[in-house]
Amino acid sequence: MASGQQWVLVEMVQAFYEAPAYHLILEGILILWIIRLLFSKTYKLHETYKLTEKEKEDLIEEWQPEPLVPFVSKDHPSLNYDVVTGPPSHNIVINGKECINFASFNFLGLLDNERVKVSALASLKKYGVGTCGPRGFYGTFDVHLELESRLAKFMKTEEAIIYSYGFATIASAIPAYSKRGDIIFVDEAACFSIQKGLQASRSLIKYFKHNDMEDLERLSKELLRLCNPRKARVTRKFIVVEGLYINTADICPLPELVKLKYKYKVRIFLEESMSFGVLGEHGRGVTEHFGISIDEIDLISANMENAVASIGGFCCGRSFVIDHQRLSGQGYCFSASLPPMLAAAAIEALNIMEEDPGIFDLLSEKCRHVHKALQGTTGLKLVGVPFAPALHLQLERSSGSRDSDVQLLRALVDYCLERHVALTLAHYLEKEERFLPPPSIRVVVTIEQTEEDIQKAVSCIQEAASAILK
Repeated sequence: MASGQQWVLVEMVQAFYEAPAYHLILEGILILWIIRLLFSKTYKLHETYKLTEKEKEDLIEEWQPEPLVPFVSKDHPSLNYDVVTGPPSHNIVINGKECINFASFNFLGLLDNERVKVSALASLKKYGVGTCGPRGFYGTFDVHLELESRLAKFMKTEEAIIYSYGFATIASAIPAYSKRGDIIFVDEAACFSIQKGLQASRSLIKYFKHNDMEDLERLSKELLRLCNPRKARVTRKFIVVEGLYINTADICPLPELVKLKYKYKVRIFLEESMSFGVLGEHGRGVTEHFGISIDEIDLISANMENAVASIGGFCCGRSFVIDHQRLSGQGYCFSASLPPMLAAAAIEALNIMEEDPGIFDLLSEKCRHVHKALQGTTGLKLVGVPFAPALHLQLERSSGSRDSDVQLLRALVDYCLERHVALTLAHYLEKEERFLPPPSIRVVVTIEQTEEDIQKAVSCIQEAASAILK
């Protein structure tokens, strides 16, 4: 055994002598480099230089911090408010001037309704002003449960859930169901609250062209082709649309959406803030308008700040779907619950809507009348379906500058305001909107507006357009 080891050692020495010189030099360099790495420090200590007190003071004096927020001129429109005095009902007092109200979303005229005010006042005396707690922390009052029950009954669904803030309703509902890895198809014209919900969900977002079902189907086919078949089984897919789009005053093609739902196995979330209390024989929204069973829609969301003339919002659907939000809806779990007096006001508004369904036909008739009267206005393009209660007037020809277009439309609004007709510009967070809509004037129709009011407003708008848009 010892002789064998000696023989190996002899062979190694012999191979060392027979190796080329460059090979030995290279190996020697590598060995020296390894030894250096093993014994050298991984970093060098830099000598610290202590500043004198004078040097410190000079540096502090020279330092200029970045501004906390960008500079905004004091003349910016958002910093100059039109102040309202009194209730924004049929007539509204703006900056001390009484005007006919074509600006507030008081579609059914319930904001200043005597029955609603009496109910809210009785609740105020019984419960106080607010709740000072979320629903899970002593913020659930009996009037909240009654309102949820009434909304579910009105919409003919199994269950409803209410939120204390309309914007937060759909913005909380979307991320409660759709998570990272899920897919959401959404209309390009979706409102800002939907956009915030999409952002919070961290899902894969696919925008399709406004009301373009061919584009939606194209996106669905592309994803089917690209998706891993194993992942496709567990990937949830959603379509998020509005019933009546607040940014375009268009109605969604719900029958076609329902067909695509079953063809591509997706869930539909329907935001009905502009169509609840407006469309359908009984004001139940787009499903009733098209004669589609509400069970075909996975989740319906709406705020109570338009037709119902209260505050907050609600979602309704099957019980197992709604109950999930009680644990996962951020706006529900972490915000103070809806003040009881506003819940009582909403209940009384529902009572009026159930007792007098003729108000929905009356609203539809007035919407069509205003839509027809505004057509052909010089220099302005009317945008929206005839039965939409909030129409848009856009410039027929843009100046090429958004700021200039906004100034022109602002001049039209001011012209009408001087003549006691209250209109409003449609406002957007321009840097945050995914697809920024063109500037527009919003014309809101309510059942309280008389034939004389409508004629005066239309004449004023046409006169303003002729005078300003030369």
